[in-house]
Amino acid sequence: MNQDEVLKVFRDSGAFLEGHFLLSSGLHSGQYVQCARLFENPQVAEKLVKDLAARVASLQVDWVIGPAMGGILFAYALARELKVRNAFTERVSGAMTLRRGFEIPTGSKALIAEDVLTTGGSALEVARYLESREVKVMGITALVDRGGKPLTYPTYSLLKLKLETATQETCSLCQQGKPVTKPGSRVTA
Repeated sequence: MNQDEVLKVFRDSGAFLEGHFLLSSGLHSGQYVQCARLFENPQVAEKLVKDLAARVASLQVDWVIGPAMGGILFAYALARELKVRNAFTERVSGAMTLRRGFEIPTGSKALIAEDVLTTGGSALEVARYLESREVKVMGITALVDRGGKPLTYPTYSLLKLKLETATQETCSLCQQGKPVTKPGSRVTA
């Protein structure tokens, strides 16, 4: 699928929102991508995940790991398509870690699956955690790459969106007095 087709799927599913949003990174934006809305319709999500799986199949990973919350459904769907194992990390005392009995053997090859990359902070935190456990990180996948800073790993995404972000101090929507919504899962300062 090309970028316009993918964006249409996001819009049609209600996953592309416009308003005034506080992102997990702490930045503000006039647009928000709520990938959970894609997974309301598994057949729609499956088409998108198959497209991305075809792009990363040559990496021959053993695991797909998603950071909670946003990466859980996507990581599962991608692992299923790639026919590999799946797990997710969670924040414990502010740090990403494996829980719930997940154990990834030393020497495994993993792909990180995040729903939306804004700064890449969560994905990079997962990568550092996995590497500290001697798991080789082969890349980072995302349904949407919002065009944040370049990451130190190969990055694969279905949709690249250069959406403007601002700090609270420089946010034009804040200056206009528009109410802010925090749709993400991570608690920000």
